[in-house]
Amino acid sequence: MPSTTAITVPQLSRLVGLPDAPVLIDVRIDEDYEADARLLPACYRRDFRAVSTWAAEFSGSKVVVICQRGQKLSQGVAAWLRHEGIAAESLEGGFEAWAEAEAPLVRASAVPSRDESGRTVWVTRSRPKVDRIACPWLIRRFVDPGAVFLFVDPAEVPLVAERFAAVPFDIEGVFWSHRGERCTFDTMIEEFGLRSEALDRLALIVRGADTARLDLVPQAAGFLAASLGLSRMFRDDLEQLDAGMLLYDAFFRWCRDATDETHNWPVGGKAQ
Repeated sequence: MPSTTAITVPQLSRLVGLPDAPVLIDVRIDEDYEADARLLPACYRRDFRAVSTWAAEFSGSKVVVICQRGQKLSQGVAAWLRHEGIAAESLEGGFEAWAEAEAPLVRASAVPSRDESGRTVWVTRSRPKVDRIACPWLIRRFVDPGAVFLFVDPAEVPLVAERFAAVPFDIEGVFWSHRGERCTFDTMIEEFGLRSEALDRLALIVRGADTARLDLVPQAAGFLAASLGLSRMFRDDLEQLDAGMLLYDAFFRWCRDATDETHNWPVGGKAQ
């Protein structure tokens, strides 16, 4: 009989990267984590021994807890969270099963330092179009759901980064930026170690739209048009980012699930 308190790797992999994905919490012991310092996408790392002190942080969320093999630590933490009224499951087979399935993992060493609230802080140029929406989407969906993004005048990005301990991206001369013909979105996928056929497909669309190479894939032209339209609809960059998240969510789902699907009308020769 399937467990009512555990989720399988295939089940969880269908949820990762989506706006309604559960909160993921890694509770592996330090020795196991140091042996493979990668995390499931958008995963928080917490000490299982202190669950009573941090449980309330996830009140109202759906949670999946990950330990090395899906046994005592994740099951115990998930049970404690359920005691606190939090919908929590453990990952069947744990981190080892996820890695063995070659599901996406994030290289923890690539994630920047966090602020006092546990968030990564990023800064880039104002009035984003493509890459400066693509990168925040990738970070919030796969790296740090609570990431903060600061949009400022282009000339002020380096000084804002210095004064506010923020990570600059998508400007010349910084680590997180274009490399050759590849855009910043490509750089982030590579540096975070995210391996995913859907993300690779999305990266090609983003690259074509962001670098004016609309011949790379048929979707690039439409994606650029939608991105430019959004940039005209919103004066506030954060409002534009919020709206753009839905655009990227939709394209990610298409890249993952719908590339072979077509749509014709009328159906069967008759209007439906």
